[in-house]
Amino acid sequence: MKMQTIKRDSALIAMSGGVDSSVAAYLMLQQGYECQGATMRLYRNADIGLNQFRTCCSQRDIDDASEVAFQLDIPYEVLDFTPDFKEKIIGKFIRVYESGGTPNPCIDCNRYMKFDRFLRAAQEKGLHYVVTGHYAQIIYDGASGRWLLKKAVDDSKDQSYVLYMLTQEQLAHTQFPLGGRTKAEVRALAERLHFVNARKHDSQDICFVPDGDYAAFLERYTGKHYPVGDFLNEDGTVVGRHRGAVRYTIGQRKGLHLARGAPVYVCGKDMAANTVSVGPEASLYADTLIAEDMNWISVPRLVGPMRVKAKTRYRQTEQWTTAYPRDRDTVRLVFDEPQRAMTVGQAVVLYDGDTVVGGGTIACIPDKI
Repeated sequence: MKMQTIKRDSALIAMSGGVDSSVAAYLMLQQGYECQGATMRLYRNADIGLNQFRTCCSQRDIDDASEVAFQLDIPYEVLDFTPDFKEKIIGKFIRVYESGGTPNPCIDCNRYMKFDRFLRAAQEKGLHYVVTGHYAQIIYDGASGRWLLKKAVDDSKDQSYVLYMLTQEQLAHTQFPLGGRTKAEVRALAERLHFVNARKHDSQDICFVPDGDYAAFLERYTGKHYPVGDFLNEDGTVVGRHRGAVRYTIGQRKGLHLARGAPVYVCGKDMAANTVSVGPEASLYADTLIAEDMNWISVPRLVGPMRVKAKTRYRQTEQWTTAYPRDRDTVRLVFDEPQRAMTVGQAVVLYDGDTVVGGGTIACIPDKI
């Protein structure tokens, strides 16, 4: 498609049908931007066996986004990204689970859909920015000449963890109008504007697994049946039978159905042997991880050891660690205190105060305490 001339004060709003993106659209208009709205259709429920569920990309969400766009008097359309989503998000989700990891498809959706495919769509329309309802802040640091990603004012809603993959080019063409507001302020503004979705609940689960049963989704989508296998204790002794290794995540306690006299937790998985290792909670702790596919934001790259704080889970409190470079895309993190249930496939994000230094994907946990 031929690229149009980019108009600097213009934006394509990613309208999910929720309250946050709707208010983001309003705020951009108030700042004088020429705006267009669009909803990304990422999948069709029938294609992934979800006819009985109301998920994002549902017709109701499209209707809500369309009604808000009409109220704001901005052009609106639905962009069909289903082939990209199937390949980049669902495909990776399946591969990571089947290899024994625990994926984070929301981060991958940001990486490949919202800030890549959607940004390209904006540029094809001659629009300078993409705008979403994320709670985070972007500023330009003149001293370093770099765009910085910072936490939101509302710490309880901060989403910088799932945005660590943004490149300098993407940050330069993205705006987060809600980063300086609280969720309560956003809802109150939507109420005053009489938006149809002002009281709509926030989505919580992975959008294409709304019931949270990842294994059932994998079996339904792939047509595979994941076979039963052995639970092993720490010395390799068989202590029970599991219902398929993909059904278990590191740190899991519930649903094991093992009578061991003391609580046990999932400590590891061997997908080739189809075994799941269990042990006491103490076995979940480690102080070192290797992260790969690093994206650096506040610095061009890591050239030496750096003291930072890090999160290995979305809701975790940041923990002090030292980051050691291995190569441009890989780091070793050594935490001051052992961390519980660090999991291959999850993101680790590094912070310097309220600024995101960078982040990557946990590749391995080399030792346990």
